[in-house]
Amino acid sequence: MNNTPTFASAPHQAARPGTPVGLAEVSHRHYSIATLRSIIATWGERIRFRRELEQKLKDDPHLIDDIGLTRRQIEAEIAKPFWRVSNPL
Repeated sequence: MNNTPTFASAPHQAARPGTPVGLAEVSHRHYSIATLRSIIATWGERIRFRRELEQKLKDDPHLIDDIGLTRRQIEAEIAKPFWRVSNPL
């Protein structure tokens, strides 16, 4: 019997209790956290953008006309959930 520790070669193996974690899995977790932070930051930007767009539509609807968009386009953008990508306006 070999007592040398073995490192998991696949992510699902590292998730099992009692299985040692290799360096590849540790760095993969760090990357996943960074990716998650980036996604959350993007969602926040979309929320802010859509709120600002909504406020501009209320405060100065002529501004929307000046940039060549219709009220319907703006309302469609505002109605999207934060996880949906904006269409180029």
